[in-house]
Amino acid sequence: MGHPFPIREIARQAGLSEATVDRVLNGRGGVRESTVQEVQRAIADLDRQRTQVRLVGRTFMVDIVMQAPERFTTAVRAALEAELPSLHPAVLRSRFHFRETGPVQEQIATLDRIARRGSQGVVLKAPDVPETNAAVGRLVAAGIPVVTLVTDLPASARLAYVGIDDRAAGATAAYLMGQWLGDRPGNVLTSLSSGFFRNEEEREMGFRSVMRARDPERKLVEIAEGQGLDATQYELVRAALERDRDIRAVYSIGGGNDATLRAFADLGRECHVFVAHDLDHDNTRLLRGHRLSAVLHHDLRRDVREACHTVMRAHGALPPAGPPLPSAIQVVTPYNMPPPPAAGGGRPQTGAGRGTGCTDRSVHAQCRGAGVPATGATRAALR
Repeated sequence: MGHPFPIREIARQAGLSEATVDRVLNGRGGVRESTVQEVQRAIADLDRQRTQVRLVGRTFMVDIVMQAPERFTTAVRAALEAELPSLHPAVLRSRFHFRETGPVQEQIATLDRIARRGSQGVVLKAPDVPETNAAVGRLVAAGIPVVTLVTDLPASARLAYVGIDDRAAGATAAYLMGQWLGDRPGNVLTSLSSGFFRNEEEREMGFRSVMRARDPERKLVEIAEGQGLDATQYELVRAALERDRDIRAVYSIGGGNDATLRAFADLGRECHVFVAHDLDHDNTRLLRGHRLSAVLHHDLRRDVREACHTVMRAHGALPPAGPPLPSAIQVVTPYNMPPPPAAGGGRPQTGAGRGTGCTDRSVHAQCRGAGVPATGATRAALR
C-alpha cells in the first residue's frame, strides 16, 4: 500500500491508533476488513488534499457526517476539496463519514466516536430526531462546534445552519408548477426521501401552502421514504401512478429522479412538469436532456466554504460574524445551466433530448427567449 504520508498523519485522518495503521500498512493481520478500508480511504483523502496540506498555517481537522444518496455526497466532497485552497493560509483537513441510509443509531455512533476522539468541527446532514439532537449536544459539550449543512436541526445545540431557505424554495417550486400547468387538469406528485429531514419538510410546507393559495382545486399526492435511492423510489412512484391515473406533474423534493421518470415511461404516462432540486450529475444530465422542467439549485461550494469559515470563527481564527445568510435559490433550466466540460473542442449541445424534449423549432426559439424549459407545459403555454 504505497503512499508518501507518515503513519501519524494517516492515523489522524482515519481516526485510528498509529499501531493499528502500522499493522494495516505492513499486512500484519489481526485487523478487520472495515479497518483496512478506513486506512485506504484515509490515504485516498490525504492524497486528494496533499497540495493544500503543504500550505503553512493553522490546521483544522473537520469531520463531514452525512446521510444522503451517493450522488449528493460526491458533490459535497468535490465542492469541499475545490474550496480547500481558498482557505489559505489556514489548512483544513476533512474526514468523511457518508452513508446512504440505515438506522439512525449508526449515525449517532459515528457522532459519539468523534466526540470521544476529538475534532475541530463537525459539518452535519442528519435526520431531525431527538437522538441526533442529543448527540449534537454531546459534541458541543466536548468542545466541538457543529454546523448543519443543507438541512437544519433547530432544536439542537448546533452553532449555525448553512443552506437555502427551504420554505421559500418550496414556494418557488409551487409558483413554477402553477405557471406551467396553467388551467390544465392533473394532480401533482410530491416526493420526499424521508419525512425526518427538516429541509424536505420545509420545502413540502412551502409548496403546499402556495399551491393551496393559488390552485386550491389541484390535488397533491405525496410519497415518502424512498431515501432518494432509485430502486425504492421506482416502486413508490409506480405504485402511486397505478393508484392515481390523474398524476401529471412532479415536485421532487428528495431526489431519485431517474427512477421517477422510468416509472412514468414504463406505464406509458407523460409528466408535463417536473421540478427538482440540486444540479448533481444525475439532474444535470436529465435537465440537459430536457427531461426535467427546472432544477432549484444553490451554490454548494459557497455553502461548504461558509461552513468551514464558521468552524474557523468558533476557534477564533477569523473575526466574529453574524449568522450565515441563506444561500440564493437559483432556478436553472436547460437554457441557463452551466456549460458541460469541453470535450474534443465541440460546443455545448442545447438541443432537444429524449423523453419530454421539445422538438418544434418555433417552440425552441420562444423558450430560449423566455429562458424557460421546453417541456410539455411550456409547449402548451406557447400554443
